[in-house]
Amino acid sequence: MKHSADYPLATRPIMGFADAYPAGMRDPPHSHPRSQLTYSSAGVMMIGAAEAVFMLPPRRAIWIPAHLVHEVQCRGPVSAYTLYIDPALDPNPQTARVIEVSDLVRALVFEVGHFHPAYDMEGREGTIASLLLSEIRRMAVTPSDLPMPRDPRLLRVCHALMDDPADQRDLDEWASLAAMGRRTFTRAFRRETGAGLATWRQQVRLMAAIPMIEAGKPVAIVAYEVGYESPSAFTATFHRVFGMPPSAFINQPHDRQA
Repeated sequence: MKHSADYPLATRPIMGFADAYPAGMRDPPHSHPRSQLTYSSAGVMMIGAAEAVFMLPPRRAIWIPAHLVHEVQCRGPVSAYTLYIDPALDPNPQTARVIEVSDLVRALVFEVGHFHPAYDMEGREGTIASLLLSEIRRMAVTPSDLPMPRDPRLLRVCHALMDDPADQRDLDEWASLAAMGRRTFTRAFRRETGAGLATWRQQVRLMAAIPMIEAGKPVAIVAYEVGYESPSAFTATFHRVFGMPPSAFINQPHDRQA
């Protein structure tokens, strides 16, 4: 596992490296003086930042603004490319977001991730770096974040669901766990997360399902383990959110390894 401090990142507007992370890796809360773009070529990362948890599945990237405190967890092994970018070049410096990655951006990330620290800014490498930054601005944002409430009573519920997405407690039981009445809990949860509990729990279940699917577990088993009553219900929800069924997600071609 490599660390940004080991590289002369300030020598060029954009610098980076390829790396691999073992299952169970956790990088505690930290920040960087540069903006960060991390692209997962294989495996799923969970990034906590800005009162939200982001899921980074394979073949997508996350932009983390400079100085934003964040932490990273890998439930399974991950191969990734991480680029560090002069914050003056971030078109939206206050916003962490997961972005779609085109074939062109993917190829450019691979190239920049292998640049020499003293690459020629006026030559081929400088042209590629500039093109990558231009293309990143054009990429669509994908809904892969899970807003987290500030209220510790609501956080108690959220952490319980994240620990066990298949937990089948009903709304009254979750309200009781939060020591709130049903109506108060419902209003407070929506106010602080922007979603109702059912929608929020659905996202937790999908986030928990992706690493299992990546590991090769049968879809039917994954569906039950994350709390769905049937594989068909799970597949329909997965397709609606990710634009493809789990089977297509599994069969996507893998990138070359970092």
